[in-house]
This record gives sequence, structure tokens and C-alpha cells, in this order.
Amino acid sequence: MTIIKAKIKHLEDLIPLFDAYRVFYRQQSDILAARNFLKERLTKKDSVIYIAYENDVAVGFTQLYFLFSSVSMQPMYLLNDLYIDENQRNKKIGTSLINEAKALCREKSYKGLIIQTEPTNNAQYLYQREGFTKDTDLSFFWKNS
Repeated sequence: MTIIKAKIKHLEDLIPLFDAYRVFYRQQSDILAARNFLKERLTKKDSVIYIAYENDVAVGFTQLYFLFSSVSMQPMYLLNDLYIDENQRNKKIGTSLINEAKALCREKSYKGLIIQTEPTNNAQYLYQREGFTKDTDLSFFWKNS
């Protein structure tokens, strides 16, 4: 397995994974919107996306967004997206993608990673196994309707 930081040339490999990720979270499949969203992220460089490849086939990705902690006055990342193709799960791909995100935090001396996920997501076991702890400070969300 190989993990790379995505660039615009990886867009077509990323789109089906991102679309499947959204479908997993009960959204309608929308390849065109996924392409536009990811192209904008990659062009503006306002997120970091890692893609996992197995035998030159994209099998998973994670997307990180940049944040600051005002209290600690340190930068950090929000690990907002993590998805592994359902036929490729239980092969340590998620662990490898998380380790890549952790390495980026260490390299930049960032405070750490926040993970945003549903409380019923089975991946929570993976996060806990990889050293993440539940944080009670992150418990509210206002939705603009």
C-alpha cells in the first residue's frame, strides 16, 4: 500500500471514494458536485487530502482541515473525512491514513487532530485504538437553516 498527498492530478481517483463516503452518510450520490468540491479544495489548498493506493487502485482517503485552538494558541487539524472502500476494510488502511495525518501534525508541531464523526460510526473503535480520546469540549453545533 502507498499513501500520497493528493494533488489535482489525483482528482479522478478521489472522486468515487469521496462520493461513496457521502453516500455512507446518507447523502445522494452526486459525482459532478463531488468533482467540483474536491477540485476547489485541491486548487485552493484549503485542506490536506491523503489517498491510499493498493496496486495502483485508490482504496481510501482522509481529508484534514486547518484550525486553531485559541486557548492553547496552537494550530491543529480537523480530520473531517476518513473513508475506506468497503471491499478493502480491515486491512489497516484507516490506521495508515491516520498515521499519515499524525505524522503531518508532528512535522508541523501542531497541537493534534480532532475527529468529527457520528457517535454510532463503527470507526470509533479504530480512533480509540489509535490513541484518540473522547473530548467533551466538542459537544455543540449550530446549524444555519
